Amino acid sequence: MASTDASLLASVDARTKLAGSNKMEILLFSLGTKETFGINVFKVREVSQTPAITKTPNMPFGVEGVLSLRGNIIPVITLARFINAEQQRLYETMIVTEFNKSTQAFLVDSVDRIIRVDWDKVRAPENMMVAAGSPNQNLITAVTELENGRLVSILDVEQILASVVGEPRLPDIPTAQLEADQYLFFVDDSVVARKEISGMLEKMGIKFQQATNGREAWDRLQVLAGRNWGEDECLHDHLKIILVDAEMPEMDGYVLTKLIKSDQRFKGIPVVMHSSLSSNANRAMGSSVGVDSYVAKFDPAVLAETLIPLLQR
Repeated sequence: MASTDASLLASVDARTKLAGSNKMEILLFSLGTKETFGINVFKVREVSQTPAITKTPNMPFGVEGVLSLRGNIIPVITLARFINAEQQRLYETMIVTEFNKSTQAFLVDSVDRIIRVDWDKVRAPENMMVAAGSPNQNLITAVTELENGRLVSILDVEQILASVVGEPRLPDIPTAQLEADQYLFFVDDSVVARKEISGMLEKMGIKFQQATNGREAWDRLQVLAGRNWGEDECLHDHLKIILVDAEMPEMDGYVLTKLIKSDQRFKGIPVVMHSSLSSNANRAMGSSVGVDSYVAKFDPAVLAETLIPLLQR
């Protein structure tokens, strides 16, 4: 398959208009099994035939080797190994992805097409796949259904990448000076992201509440906002920041932000979008729905530096 944007991945400008529409576009692909898998188009840089791969010693689990792409050396990861479906064969198609400020190539059996789906038709799976050798690591972050009834499993590529490169070490970060009844609310559908965020907030001494998707977050925020406040008291006196992921089942972070910003009960509460989608286009999408700041995953020092001044508002 030819690489690039002229055909399969064309019209990024048009796709940025999806912000706030609660829609996403998924690139469908196969790993040589009966299942159909998907990845958010915004994580994809290009699709091409697999070039020569340089084998290197002591590679992490799932890494086939490295290759040079426009002057940069990137790892090549065999996705089938993570779902226990690897066959002794060559994977002739690769998907080059960019997220979490990292570029890598995923080897796949074939690429099908791009589909557009409503986030409210994307659900968290009831039975989640498990990484080889790691029974507690979920590798399917969401499931949606095609018109013909076929299910599409959206891989948690952030989790896969974390298992390859290892979890980041938390740097020395400042503690936050908050009152005992003040807290932060965050939402993220990725297991690894929630673990990273929770660990950072605990190190900063910030109390928090969390949710696993946009719909759940909005329901919980409605409960928090519905409390009866005293005459000189409001929600912002307690809830200091709302931290949202961009891509989530049922309701994405863009729609969630629009709902928050249009509700006067959340007036004065900053919304920070914390996303693995780190391109300028995604930042523009966040800005278009009113986020106060946009932080690419996962740099705990940068996230902490962003949160500290906002907590003092």
